[in-house]
Amino acid sequence: MYRFFVEPSQIGEKKITIIGSDVNHIKNVLRMKCGEKIAISDGQEQEYYCIIEKLEDEQIIATIEEIAMDRKELPVRITLFQGIPKSDKLELIIQKAVELGVCEIVPVAMKRSVAKIDSKKVDKKVERFNAIALSAAKQAKRNVIPTVTMPMSWKEAVAYGKTMDACLVPYEDARGMAHTKEVIRNLHGVKSIALYIGPEGGFDDDEITQAKEEGFQVITLGKRILRTETAGLAALSIFMYELEED
Repeated sequence: MYRFFVEPSQIGEKKITIIGSDVNHIKNVLRMKCGEKIAISDGQEQEYYCIIEKLEDEQIIATIEEIAMDRKELPVRITLFQGIPKSDKLELIIQKAVELGVCEIVPVAMKRSVAKIDSKKVDKKVERFNAIALSAAKQAKRNVIPTVTMPMSWKEAVAYGKTMDACLVPYEDARGMAHTKEVIRNLHGVKSIALYIGPEGGFDDDEITQAKEEGFQVITLGKRILRTETAGLAALSIFMYELEED
């Protein structure tokens, strides 16, 4: 069953109005007809199972058949602070991170970041990143739409992370898998996690020093060196396995 997101203001007592780009997608891409069933989320935990009633030029009217509380989110809010990578790697990272349960992605300009996001194109880039996050959220049947923020400096990313309950920094030179396992086990009960991933060149020594000074947990993901597009997804997979509720 295809799934769409709407604002709470679009939800009535018995009907839901779909507007925006989803109208074209439903009519002209999916070629759906009146009488077909769709699922609609309010961006929280409420799930609406509906039947398409009207297909109009600017909107689609769906009749609510069933309302369910369908929690698909992890019990913790995870923010991925991703060192800006080269090429289109960030798009892949966003897509897969959303599938794995992340709630927010922050592109971070770090000392060893080779790539930069052109300041003249940043608005359009972030708009595209959020479109990718939306598409991935639909595919993964998420309850919420994760957001991609404007890029931050390392200093800004550290300050933002300090507002969260736990800050983890997987680092290629870190040692001690037992310590990593203990840190991850201790994440049960926290409400928010900041996960920092370095760019292709890895973290600069000064960045790791600052992270430690701020009380961040520097951990290892194993004895192998992971690419930047792999490291965050590996960590998120571990979090999902450890923290997912029945």
